Amino acid sequence: MPVAVETKRRLKLQHLEDLWDNTLAAAMDEPELLRYRSNLLGSDLRITNFAGGNTSSKVQMADPLNGQSTEVLWVKGSGGDLGSIRRAGFATLYLDKLLALEKLYQGADREDEMVEFYPLCTFGINPVAASIDTPLHGFLPFRHVDHLHPDCAIAVAAAANGLEKMAEFNRAYGRKLIWVPWQRPGFELAMMLKSAVEKAPGCDGIVLGGHGLFTWGDTQRECYANTISIIDELTSFIEQHQQEKASTIFGGQRHAALPNRKDIAIEVLPFLRGRVSQQKRLIANYSDLPEVLEFVNSRDAEKFAYLGTSCPDHFIRTKIRPMFVPWAPASGIDELQKAIDARIAVYRTEYAEYYRRHAEPSSPAMRDANPTVVLVPGVGMFSFGKSKPEARITGELYVNAIHVMKGAAALEEGSTPQVVPQCGSEALAQAFQVYGNYVALPPSEAYRIEYWQLEEAKIRRQPPEKELSRQIALIVGAGSGIGREVALLAAERGAHVIVADRDHESAARVVDEIRAISGKESVISSPVDIRSRQSIREALHRTIAEFGGVDILVNTAALFPSSPSGVISDQQWALTLEVNVTGNYLLVEEISKALREQGLTASIVLTSSANAVVSKRGSEAYDVSKAALSHLIRELAVSQSPHVRVNGISPATVVKGSTMFPRDRVIASLKKYSIPFEDTMTDDELRDRLAGFYAERTLTHRPIDPRICAEAILFLAGPKSPCTTGHLIPVDGGLVDAFLR
Repeated sequence: MPVAVETKRRLKLQHLEDLWDNTLAAAMDEPELLRYRSNLLGSDLRITNFAGGNTSSKVQMADPLNGQSTEVLWVKGSGGDLGSIRRAGFATLYLDKLLALEKLYQGADREDEMVEFYPLCTFGINPVAASIDTPLHGFLPFRHVDHLHPDCAIAVAAAANGLEKMAEFNRAYGRKLIWVPWQRPGFELAMMLKSAVEKAPGCDGIVLGGHGLFTWGDTQRECYANTISIIDELTSFIEQHQQEKASTIFGGQRHAALPNRKDIAIEVLPFLRGRVSQQKRLIANYSDLPEVLEFVNSRDAEKFAYLGTSCPDHFIRTKIRPMFVPWAPASGIDELQKAIDARIAVYRTEYAEYYRRHAEPSSPAMRDANPTVVLVPGVGMFSFGKSKPEARITGELYVNAIHVMKGAAALEEGSTPQVVPQCGSEALAQAFQVYGNYVALPPSEAYRIEYWQLEEAKIRRQPPEKELSRQIALIVGAGSGIGREVALLAAERGAHVIVADRDHESAARVVDEIRAISGKESVISSPVDIRSRQSIREALHRTIAEFGGVDILVNTAALFPSSPSGVISDQQWALTLEVNVTGNYLLVEEISKALREQGLTASIVLTSSANAVVSKRGSEAYDVSKAALSHLIRELAVSQSPHVRVNGISPATVVKGSTMFPRDRVIASLKKYSIPFEDTMTDDELRDRLAGFYAERTLTHRPIDPRICAEAILFLAGPKSPCTTGHLIPVDGGLVDAFLR
């Protein structure tokens, strides 16, 4: 007998873990229990994917208008994620008003019109938009409902013999799952679910053809227990069949995974990112998980991949299908690049044809025709998105799709039925495509979801992108001073940031600051010594491995030599020029290789100084190095054109936050200029006094703050100066001595 109603003791599961804490749950009301149940289910990708699935509860609440008790449907709001949803993320609707909409329903051809009525059913002042799955939950006659997309369930739902295998599963595990054929989520599917459970009293779940799983319970705990028990049992059922088929699934292995696949991924990623970013820049994610390698290296990988995915939650991000690159892993990187170019041209043409064939006059404009998932034999999978989390999630969703295809293939027995059970209408009888027992969604149905007006509305509700969204900014010297401010400001403006610095501890602190601004996946740190080509390459490779390429390069790292006597050694002179001039040259030369591979516009900003044009006593090495750097910027602007702009800033002395102004140098400067100070002053107080002195020598009388320099740098690096290159912006407060003659 099923163990789903077990609520007192912890469930005994083979694959999943029963995370329910009765003590914790006892203090929660029903809406909070719904939040708790949702978070538990969403915490495991084996149960449901990111932003996938819906949960609901029907709760008795006091009507705010008359105080009378009424039944309210709490259901995950549009675009929410079960793993992170909070109480405020649920839509709330009067259940009786929602159910009354059945009288207004005029059939599948008019079902989209029903969405306009959902706001009229809202309980309370709740701004959360009800999702298209809302009626699916409302019309099921159960208090608590889960609609999820576990790979094991979709494997059955996407199998050509899925109905037969579901019956086999029911017999083996004492279950009473029922089957509902494919129907796009919405009001029509709600009517189908309602009818199905009315015809099957005592059923304990629904398998949606090509889509997912519905489960339920009379209490929050019972619903959770029923859901994870069925998923756990389905996992065992699928794994048993996979073990029986073993290595014959996907036609067996054709290629071996390359031992240097990560190096090849880094080498090809800028090239690949540039190709898929022709319409909009994308951030990359790379995966060589065992299941990914098993799939891309198999004999039938290209055929399975071409069919596309079955579950709508998958292809909203992965597109109708991935791009499989037919490449012999032993043929080398040049052949891989040629294969990518050839295949992406075909992909774009086929996507445009897919859009043209199914578009209607009211359809949204065609979206980006480039792939978001690229499969390469011997190497693995590259996935892309507008941000690192989206790129990662896109990859995770295709891993889900691989699991589904593998599970469906493992269930194959005998010949393929003439009409697959996913087909719910004669019109679709010939549209479902089958290979190796896996049933893919028809292109017409995929289009109806990808270009659904309701999906378009969801996209439009997303916040606008920021100025540097989709950009990858490598900031050298970002552990302190100007570099730190550039990194923080770039993150605020939406960039993915690499905090590169010789001082890795300082860089790590800046990473923590940025994570508080833009999330943990938008930033990494990397050690770098710009005197070393190898060190620069390692920082670049880390950048590419994490995000896919580089769009903005900023260097603020520099050296100001000093000594107690004021006289520097020959070694200090040489080191100053090595860091301040040669280091910048090496940095740009190494990074420019990746920029050329990308073929995208990019920007480089280097940090010179007002000292480049002001002659002074005692700073000859620094001044000469900055003069050389100023001209190097102009030289690099020529050599890196036309796609890469190279500019610089020339700040006057920046004392605040600068590692070039340790306490002893600040005190030496204060003494040099006869500026009074106390030994008991803090480092910041001493720096402020020196900065104030320097400010008085300018026309504006304002200290040069690192943030002001960062603003100038990102102006040059960003989209507001597309025609500026070979230029240096003074950030010196109006230092007359630095006026160019």
